[in-house]
Amino acid sequence: MMQGKPLTVGFLFFLFPVLLGFSPLVESPASARGGSTPGESAVVQRAGFVRLSDSPWPHLDTERLHLRSEEALVVDGQSGRDLYAKNVDTVTPIASISKLMTAMVLLDSHLPMDTPVTVTEDDVDTLRNSLSRLPVGWTLSREQLLQLALMASENRAANALARTYPGGTAAFVARMNAKAHALGMQHTYFLDPTGLHSENVSTASDLARMVREAYTYPLIRQMTTTERYEVRSSLTGRPRLFGNSNRLMYNDHWSIGLSKTGFINESGFCLVMETSILDRPIFMILLDSQGKYSRLGDAARIRSWLQTAAEGRLPRYRRHSPG
Repeated sequence: MMQGKPLTVGFLFFLFPVLLGFSPLVESPASARGGSTPGESAVVQRAGFVRLSDSPWPHLDTERLHLRSEEALVVDGQSGRDLYAKNVDTVTPIASISKLMTAMVLLDSHLPMDTPVTVTEDDVDTLRNSLSRLPVGWTLSREQLLQLALMASENRAANALARTYPGGTAAFVARMNAKAHALGMQHTYFLDPTGLHSENVSTASDLARMVREAYTYPLIRQMTTTERYEVRSSLTGRPRLFGNSNRLMYNDHWSIGLSKTGFINESGFCLVMETSILDRPIFMILLDSQGKYSRLGDAARIRSWLQTAAEGRLPRYRRHSPG
């Protein structure tokens, strides 16, 4: 013990976390998928503690966040750091999350968005016989169909857009896979433009790349965050109102900049979105949640976890049983 000399601030900085059993220098668990250092994830998993000096969250206790989604990734959109990661390299079906890639391929083609496209029997889902509120015979513009595909997750709209692409659906899906490759999505594959096929697969890590790329398209941001959209039948002139498939869009407590939901039996319930938390852009990737509302609950748990951490308190959650 040093007599007559106060402990320095620097010494206290290192001593206090050590006494608590934490390292004050542990970084983010998976820095932007490729920016992490070897062994970093293992250190974080062992300590369950993350220090992010360049964010509103000087300390994040990852072990206190219990999500019902089997795969999850939370990314700070400003720094590019992963704030939370769970099974991020597990390849899994992604259902209608695929439609974000569908939208980017269509917009990259620079095809006229006001061109009328008629929904035909070829656009009907015969794989799962899913319901649709978009009748065969209706003629809408490409822009209207894209709006319904993104906002309401209308499979017939996505099929019609791919079918009328130069070269047809096969060429369209080939472009989807080519763009995934260009984005560095090494574990992603698309078989169709809707996500109805369970062969449309990806990882949370890959989808973080895709969602951040989709966020650079103003029209995708606008369409995925529209609460309601009305179209009129080209046959009768009667209006039909479509709603957003993400119920969080109707909650005034959320500020969402991009959103897409997905579900088939093989994928479970999925949600990807960009939202603002403490004036900071946050990307959430939530996959394979078994409860219908679990993905929404996970999003709320993540927001509460980050808000509480910023206030200097660690959140406490009960463990939830599966299902």
